[in-house]
Amino acid sequence: MSKGITSKNEDYSQWYNDIVIKADLADHSDVRGCMVIKPYGYSIWEKMQGILDQKFKDTGHSNAYFPLLIPKSYFSKEASHVEGFATECAVVTHYRLKNDGTGNIIVDETAKLEEELIIRPTSETIIWNTYRKWIESYRDLPLLINQWANVMRWEMRTRLFLRTAEFLWQEGHTAHATAKEAVEETERMLDVYADFAENFMAMPVIKGKKTANERFAGALDTYCIEALMQDGKALQAGTSHFLGQNFAKAFDVKFTSKEGKIEHVWATSWGVSTRLIGALIMAHSDDAGLVLPPKLAPIQVVIVPIYRNDDDLAKITAFVDELMPKLKRMGISVKYDDRDSQRPGFKFAEYELKGVPIRLAIGGRDMENKTVELARRDTREKFTVNQEGLEIYIPQLLEEIQNSIYKKAANFREEHITEANSYQEFKDLLDNKTGFIAAHWDGTPETEQKIKEETKATIRCIPLNNKQEDGVCVYSGKPSTQRVLFARAY
Repeated sequence: MSKGITSKNEDYSQWYNDIVIKADLADHSDVRGCMVIKPYGYSIWEKMQGILDQKFKDTGHSNAYFPLLIPKSYFSKEASHVEGFATECAVVTHYRLKNDGTGNIIVDETAKLEEELIIRPTSETIIWNTYRKWIESYRDLPLLINQWANVMRWEMRTRLFLRTAEFLWQEGHTAHATAKEAVEETERMLDVYADFAENFMAMPVIKGKKTANERFAGALDTYCIEALMQDGKALQAGTSHFLGQNFAKAFDVKFTSKEGKIEHVWATSWGVSTRLIGALIMAHSDDAGLVLPPKLAPIQVVIVPIYRNDDDLAKITAFVDELMPKLKRMGISVKYDDRDSQRPGFKFAEYELKGVPIRLAIGGRDMENKTVELARRDTREKFTVNQEGLEIYIPQLLEEIQNSIYKKAANFREEHITEANSYQEFKDLLDNKTGFIAAHWDGTPETEQKIKEETKATIRCIPLNNKQEDGVCVYSGKPSTQRVLFARAY
């Protein structure tokens, strides 16, 4: 098959779009800014969803579902929250259509809603209005709820998976008796996201806090995980927010403490989205297509028979029929592609494009020699291995591939974190070497904003493991006690 993928060194943006389309992950929709997630792309999301959902349940959370439509008045109850989302909201104003008499369908002007409804950009308001009914006493706390849902944020410039008007995500919303418990929850969920990114996505991340300018609207603190893509741009891969008592006060969510006092609860929210699929593509893939870490690959092993006649195929199939159940019992997803409508070379290119970690090719001579040809997707190496013990070798190789993909990404990130000690050096690095720039900042929103306006670089995070060191801000020259990470970002 002809892949027709633009080289990432030639045009990274087009390379990304080519992979999304040609690997059958998603397609553009006729609805502006929205995408169609195709079965193969959705199967990756399902694997992500399944792993994360279990992690949430293992940390005591339960799933629920809240309405897609939120009364407009709810947004005005928390001032900074509405300000943060006001320009992104899609608004429902009418509830009926009618025929205009000439065959056209129009909005029925008599069916105007008394109060407009907002298609959820996030669910804090509707959820906290509900929590008021659920929480009365300290016995009702902590309340640990997660929701899998879609949201709508009106985007002017869209990009499949990375930035679309509608996307899929999960959003956790929890209520606690004390600030300490809420902060612990915020940090716990950040650790869950970091563990998932590193141990399943094979994508190294830096855990940190956002600056005041970059915080979630309505949060006291926003924690994040930041990853570095192969073009040297940063991508925010997950966020966890300590909301303080802002939403509890806005929606009057109170509880009676053990001491008999009436207090407002403390809140958190946290989420990741289908943006992770975009991160997965950009962190690992190459000019031949997707490179998927085995733990998230919908198909971990594909077996392609190469045969001259029905007798060859029968012998190969008999061997595969014994091997596949052994692999499946170990939780390995395996596909036997014995289609006679495509030649082996076409299949090889197809599964390489789709990022299948291991490909086995078995021909008549392999059956005679009791061997198989094995190809690794991450390194594109091919070698011959014995059929005997294959069910032991394959899971070991999958683990090796998972680790190898992570190590490659980690090495890339380490090579692309550079210190800058002056503004000129800072700008030169942005122009000549992409990646994270570790630089001193004076802690003021004004300086942060000026750097963003002049360079398009933002403070991605203040790393949680930051070392303290005396220095001066690269922009203002004012004293600073630690470096923060700047980058241009998605």
